[in-house]
Amino acid sequence: MGLDLRIPIGLMFSLVGILLAVYGFMTKANTEIYKRSLDININLVWGLFLLVFGVIMLVFAMKSAKQSKPDQQ
Repeated sequence: MGLDLRIPIGLMFSLVGILLAVYGFMTKANTEIYKRSLDININLVWGLFLLVFGVIMLVFAMKSAKQSKPDQQ
């Protein structure tokens, strides 16, 4: 059929999640910027959540693509 929307959504969330997680990992030593969030590295946490969500979307898109193709035997 057409383009499965889970592919671009998964790619977008994965990319943003990777960028945010890398930024959170690189700034984990700077505790001053995380005072407002109760010393929780919110960038790293949300980056990982976004990455996991993006990967789940991509897995579902690949699984759907496999099921929609007929078996060639």
